[in-house]
Amino acid sequence: MNEEASIQNQALKFVILIGIVSLCADATYEGGRSISGAYLGFLGASGTVVGLVAGTGELIGFGLRLLTGYLSDKTRQYWRLTTLGYMINTAAIPLLAFTGRWETAAVLLLAERTGKAIRTPPRDVLLSHAAMRVGGGFGFGLHEALDQIGAVSGPLAVAAVLAWQQRYQPGFAVLVVPSVLGLIVLLIVQKMYPNPREFETKTLELSGEGLPRQFWVYLVGVMLVGCGYADFPLIAFHFQTTNLSDNTTIPLFYAIAMAVDAIAALILGRLFDRKGIIVLVGTFLLSAFFAPLAFLGHASLALFGMVLWGIGMGAQESIVKAAIATMVPSDKRGSAFGIFYLCYGLAWFIGSALMGVLHDRSLVALIGFSIATQFIAALILLQVSREARSDV
Repeated sequence: MNEEASIQNQALKFVILIGIVSLCADATYEGGRSISGAYLGFLGASGTVVGLVAGTGELIGFGLRLLTGYLSDKTRQYWRLTTLGYMINTAAIPLLAFTGRWETAAVLLLAERTGKAIRTPPRDVLLSHAAMRVGGGFGFGLHEALDQIGAVSGPLAVAAVLAWQQRYQPGFAVLVVPSVLGLIVLLIVQKMYPNPREFETKTLELSGEGLPRQFWVYLVGVMLVGCGYADFPLIAFHFQTTNLSDNTTIPLFYAIAMAVDAIAALILGRLFDRKGIIVLVGTFLLSAFFAPLAFLGHASLALFGMVLWGIGMGAQESIVKAAIATMVPSDKRGSAFGIFYLCYGLAWFIGSALMGVLHDRSLVALIGFSIATQFIAALILLQVSREARSDV
């Protein structure tokens, strides 16, 4: 085996190992998220409160990433910030087993989002070095696929415990197992690969000191996607309050969506490496129709709506980030990811809060808002795709 093939194999191994860390983390917090909206409702929260908690969590989770992204580039302490974030991120969810008030549960859910904010930009920078070696779309797509195995197994484990115990608290308690396993693997990977930047040999050159115009236009389009994409806690709240599904079925709906997310990330990642940003345009036009199916359909249509929702999430969690890595040089990626997450999170907060209010007043207005933002976003991303092709 020649040196290039050996380095590429090591880069792929790194992507897989980081994916396993994310698998364990996602089993923990996605297992918790699968019942968090219903749990808040059980504890007495309203639809508006659920929407605000979900939106505020995303605002903190994404907004703080601006700081951690900047700090990671400034200090080059990518591993330390990643480890700290994972510790907070995965510890908060099992502690929900000890709550009895929605206010306490809300604080822990916000803490979980804070931990994710700390670790995500530096983790994405570490991942980008190896991903660019094996193909940006494929690298981020493979990571997301592994990530979503955890996102499926976590809700399934919670659903099984709920069916057995008929109580929410044991469902949260079982998630301590993947939490601990993920931290162990993370420490091992850090020791094996102390400097993943060595994987990447090709670097981008920027004219001027700032980020390229293409990044900012792209950011506007992705912000609109986040603004109009209903968070699952609100969808779960809708399922619960309309008796569309029972408490044990809701996590299964989420698990199916996460399985679709994983498959979509792999397929879309390969397509992105071949076709570019145009893949995002078609994906978001398709996934836009999750809203009428999930909020107006009966159980079968709602399930199909969750499939479309999963496709859109697969794109947002993989090739949306891969596109940024192709636009921005490695020494500015932490800051670029931080800016992206701040703006995306702000848009998600505004959209989640608004859709929570709209849910209590008019489902038709909620659906119209969701679809409109996705279609406008697709038009903007289409323009970015055209400009990117003209620059080649």
